[in-house]
Amino acid sequence: MARLSFKFWGVRGSLSSAGASTVRFGGNTPCLEVRCDDRLFIVDMGSGLRALGAALGFGPLTGTLLMTHYHYDHVQGLPFFGPMFNPKNRFEVYGPSYGGQSVREVLAGQLIKPYFPVGLEVLRAQLDFKEVASGQTLRFGEATLRTQELFHPGGSLGYRFEVGGRSLVYCTDVEHDNGPADLALIEFARGADWLIVDAMYTPDEYLGRVGGPRVGFGHSTYQFAIQAAQASGAKNLILCHHDPARTDDQLEQLVSVARERFPNTTAARELELIEVA
Repeated sequence: MARLSFKFWGVRGSLSSAGASTVRFGGNTPCLEVRCDDRLFIVDMGSGLRALGAALGFGPLTGTLLMTHYHYDHVQGLPFFGPMFNPKNRFEVYGPSYGGQSVREVLAGQLIKPYFPVGLEVLRAQLDFKEVASGQTLRFGEATLRTQELFHPGGSLGYRFEVGGRSLVYCTDVEHDNGPADLALIEFARGADWLIVDAMYTPDEYLGRVGGPRVGFGHSTYQFAIQAAQASGAKNLILCHHDPARTDDQLEQLVSVARERFPNTTAARELELIEVA
């Protein structure tokens, strides 16, 4: 039977946060490695992509890169991904178009002066850029990949992996709207073995009872993540896109509170490998 596994290489949102207070969960921005048998998928190219590249080695390699969207915390690892510099490596790069620009054009736009010293042309791997939109179904051998638009400023795609009767749903960078977008996410996650959801804020932070309000920032609360897991019938919930200011101890406490309502809850942790059984 086909196997499905995943490993976190970056779990923070908005900004990397290395330091003594983030050692246990990690401080890199989003990057998720997914394996469907021997097929390699990489979701998002945050700063965690650098360490993943070091673990993969120089190559030769083939793989599929999936972009949820192009905010800087999700693309900043691209020019530091070692395998991109081996001309024998081949990667398909899927992502949504944006503002009339192709996937290649959007990614090239961050590698320009004065923001970065070299351009996309220094990446010598064989790259095949492909556009993907919400509601599409893609097939890679025995694996099926589905997409869903999420409620986030500028847009964001959720991805659902299905293989061998097992399923993984990744919905980072999503804000709850108490309406159609929430219902769409819940249906997208229906019956998932593992559901990974943005839970950047506590309810008090989101509503501004602690600090300024974060409504409209494009991120959700652990409370919404629990509601989505319960409503969709997901078996396991992983909170992700941690606030860069959230310490390891605070994350442990947050998970403890969340488990009172949904026992199979954990928080995304860098280098944690999960086999979907």
